[in-house]
Amino acid sequence: MKILVAHSPDSDDAFMFTALARGRIDTGPYEIDHVLEDIETLNRKARDAVYEVTAISIHAYAHLADRYALLGHGASMGEGYGPRIVARRELAPEDLAGRRVATPGEWTSAHLALRLFAPRAVPVPVPFDRVFAAVASGEVDAGVVIHEGQLTYGEEGFHLVRDLGAWWKEDTGLPLPLGGNAIRRDLGARVMGEISRLLRESIAWALDHREEALDYALRFGRGLSREQADEFISMYVNRRTLDYGEDGREAVRLFLARGHAAGWIPSLVVPEFVG
Repeated sequence: MKILVAHSPDSDDAFMFTALARGRIDTGPYEIDHVLEDIETLNRKARDAVYEVTAISIHAYAHLADRYALLGHGASMGEGYGPRIVARRELAPEDLAGRRVATPGEWTSAHLALRLFAPRAVPVPVPFDRVFAAVASGEVDAGVVIHEGQLTYGEEGFHLVRDLGAWWKEDTGLPLPLGGNAIRRDLGARVMGEISRLLRESIAWALDHREEALDYALRFGRGLSREQADEFISMYVNRRTLDYGEDGREAVRLFLARGHAAGWIPSLVVPEFVG
């Protein structure tokens, strides 16, 4: 049975799926094929349930819970850090009111986190790899950077306005839920469980064979040095990636509940985890 696993072409996702991509674990009756697309494209394609397994923004999950369940592993959680609001010049967080702020897609968790943090800002969705350019050109006043931009914004000449993961931790005491792996419900309970086991094995293998997995992930580092890639991967692929933990599950519930209470999510969604 062929299973399409869709994820972003980034070093952290590549790291966790190294074992599957390189045939390091036995997948039994399943043929695992990988599809690489940016996270907002994956969010949008999940509306049509294109892929059996897909990386997904936690924000997007709120719109897709009828088609997908969250796997209990594969989470990207900001442990007191996360997407960062940057600007060409120094700005205070309160200065964002009424200003245009680029986000890496309307359904990304970075977009929802900005709305919760600065409800009077004006979000402007752009492709994630255009956020720096949009800020630099003056198209927007600030931007929310994800992926390696969280480490390199200073080298690019930008100033930090606020780390949204740090804000969320200070406000709630919880990690900021950013992304997860979701599995299509129509596969049925048995297949969902077996695929869940394989994906968890892949994450565990990468954590146990860090240097080989890092070698593979560097192909997707977009200019990061080995040290930077290792730092970035450590931020988003760690023991919590094997299991959200109860506080991680509570963080997902609270993030979605606050999004709904603020009017940015149409229905209150109680997340369901598989595996």
